[in-house]
Amino acid sequence: MPDIINGHGPKIIAITNQKGGVGKTTTTINLGAALAEAGNRVLLIDLDPQGNASTGLGVEVADRKLTTYDLLLEEAPLTEVLQETDVENLYIAPATTDLSSADIELVSNEKRSHLLHDAVRATGLGQLELDYILIDCPPSLNLLTVNALVAADSVLIPLQSEFFALEGLSQLMLTIREVRQTANAGLRIEGIVLTMFDTRNNLSRQVEADARGNLGELVFDTMIPRNVRVSEAPSFALPVLMYDPMSKGSQAYRELASELSIRNRRG
Repeated sequence: MPDIINGHGPKIIAITNQKGGVGKTTTTINLGAALAEAGNRVLLIDLDPQGNASTGLGVEVADRKLTTYDLLLEEAPLTEVLQETDVENLYIAPATTDLSSADIELVSNEKRSHLLHDAVRATGLGQLELDYILIDCPPSLNLLTVNALVAADSVLIPLQSEFFALEGLSQLMLTIREVRQTANAGLRIEGIVLTMFDTRNNLSRQVEADARGNLGELVFDTMIPRNVRVSEAPSFALPVLMYDPMSKGSQAYRELASELSIRNRRG
């Protein structure tokens, strides 16, 4: 299917790790904000029923008139679901807990794995001239995550710098391989980003060494530090780049956005 979103098409990246608490939503919000700050037009699609990405970007539950549930289950156009955020050039398709029943409701749908793929490629988004679409996946390998992988060009995997971090990757890698074989042959791994990294901690350094030893260039040079400002920002419904622009966390996400952009120019 030809790309009809804009002239060259936005890069669609699923941000996923079935293990919770690894900084997945935090990375989605702040990478999106950093890409937007750098002049890109970015859409964040919240596919997590917890709706934390929506909350973290200041979208109150009462203001989520149409959500990604309506996008997938009610065939609402993405142009009607998305909302502007307080970050210039950053839009969001919000989620609510309604999405938690989607897995059950999707089972009987013949196109259950391709609903998001079709929604992001429908006409109407061209006027936004998007550069990136980031999909915040739920912390599980369910039908919502499969929808994200089928829709995406690539997968970005946040990896917490803790014991057993690499062990959880095997099931995700198997799922990515299955999606490649059955529904999205072009899906590739964008990269793995180490999160909650503490340079003073021997364990963090060991996880980094293991990750780079096993996964090589897939691991981004940029690492996201354990930073109190990053942790505080969601309670103010702001990306850390707006909450404390000069913090180490903000600088790290700017560097990640820059590295991602350079990788995509090369690729």
